[in-house]
Amino acid sequence: MPQLDAVGIVSSELGRTRAFYRLLGIEFGEGDDHVEATMPNGLRLMVDAEHVIHSFRPDWTRETGNQLALAFACGTPAEVDELYARVVDAGFEGEKEPWDAFWGYRYAQLSDPDGVPVDLFAAL
Repeated sequence: MPQLDAVGIVSSELGRTRAFYRLLGIEFGEGDDHVEATMPNGLRLMVDAEHVIHSFRPDWTRETGNQLALAFACGTPAEVDELYARVVDAGFEGEKEPWDAFWGYRYAQLSDPDGVPVDLFAAL
């Protein structure tokens, strides 16, 4: 049975994308065109510059929409608030400020530099 091993994101500006995810605690390895980081659970987050995708799919174009979303589990509701503030204070886009969701979680929503939705959550 195949196992999900990695999630890939195409970045229009790799340096800015790295800076965004660094604020969330993700440190990517070295690279100018392709970088990746392995999470504690083994899942890899990979980011490619647009020209890398064009190298094997010349007709590739960026789509508009929510084809992918990432969700980061936080240890406490206060961590959700702190991470959200840190990312927004660094100049990145906050989509929805932290709130207590009816399903029992503290939740917040951000967008990475290329519009990828990024959720932060912790059990209340």
